[in-house]
Amino acid sequence: MQIPRQELERREEAILAPFAMRNSHSRGRVYPEDEHAYRTAYQRDRDRIVHTTAFRRLEYKTQVFVYSEGDHYRNRLTHSIEVAQIGRTLARALGCNEDLNEAICLAHDLGHPPFGHTGETTLNRLMAVYGGYDHQKQTYRIITELERRYPEHPGLNLTYEVREGVVKHDTAYDVVDARDYCPDERGTLECQLSNLADEIAYNTSDLDDGLRAGILKAEAVLELALAQRVVASLGMSGGVDLNDELTRHRFIRRLVGIEVSDAIAATSAGLEQQGVESLADLRALPENVACYSAELAEENRALKSFLYTNFYRHYRVVRMASKADRIVRRLFDAFVTEPEQLPTATQQRVDTQPGGLRRVVCDYIAGMTDRFAVLEYKRLFDPEERV
Repeated sequence: MQIPRQELERREEAILAPFAMRNSHSRGRVYPEDEHAYRTAYQRDRDRIVHTTAFRRLEYKTQVFVYSEGDHYRNRLTHSIEVAQIGRTLARALGCNEDLNEAICLAHDLGHPPFGHTGETTLNRLMAVYGGYDHQKQTYRIITELERRYPEHPGLNLTYEVREGVVKHDTAYDVVDARDYCPDERGTLECQLSNLADEIAYNTSDLDDGLRAGILKAEAVLELALAQRVVASLGMSGGVDLNDELTRHRFIRRLVGIEVSDAIAATSAGLEQQGVESLADLRALPENVACYSAELAEENRALKSFLYTNFYRHYRVVRMASKADRIVRRLFDAFVTEPEQLPTATQQRVDTQPGGLRRVVCDYIAGMTDRFAVLEYKRLFDPEERV
């Protein structure tokens, strides 16, 4: 038996919360398309994102550790998958559209350059007088312009709600510019939940990776109020060895569970307190309703501060960042100084791309994986490396 799209949309009407985003209520695509026989619009959007070149490249793009540091640390691809998994859990528990949430979560980091936030900071500095560089804006350019997979139009032609979810992705590391997407409207709850899923994923995974690498000291981690909450919930107050692998896995797993459960409860309470009974009510709110409880929000701030001081600014991480900065700067200078070194197809974009040569070079470098950037560096500057 084949379940047609119309039946899937009927089930959404019956099951989803009144404030959830339904496929049948989508504001549509820029370029009109026929509907699919057995896939909804947001399912198609998710599939289009997964099949992009930009998504595949995330496997070798830095989360915190460069790929050469080891195989077991998170990268942008595994991070995006973790975000999507957490996002679907949040969406399901709150009666939201899981497919829309998943599509936003999987797309949210497509615009990250090689070497994580270091690569972004370097490109932004190099492009300061030419419009700058922001990974969120680059994500939007990828899904609307840079990915060329259809002869009829540029980009992926995603639905309004997925594109809106990308531009309204709002975390401590994202800059929102929603001028073309009703900036006075709140994003859908699916969009807002993707923000929380991203924060939960990177806070917990960075803590896990920092402990695994031996950069974070277990004793210092256990002094955090949030860590003490986890330990108490596990009944492990008699002594916790976070250097033990199984104990660390158990600790991080429970931490994710506490974060997710708190976000569900706090968001549900916020919806009730604000009297949200429809999507229109949600969009009219003065601020996002998806949130943590006040207590957990404060504990998360302490965790972020701890990670910044003890992990992101650790000398090993700083060394990786410094090497990355040098690689990106030298690649950029070499290509701008002598653009004939760029691949032929990339050179051909210079005359048609707004921003000219520097934007084309920026796009080229931003699309690189860590290992391709290192290889390009060797090709340009190592006399013994084949070009």
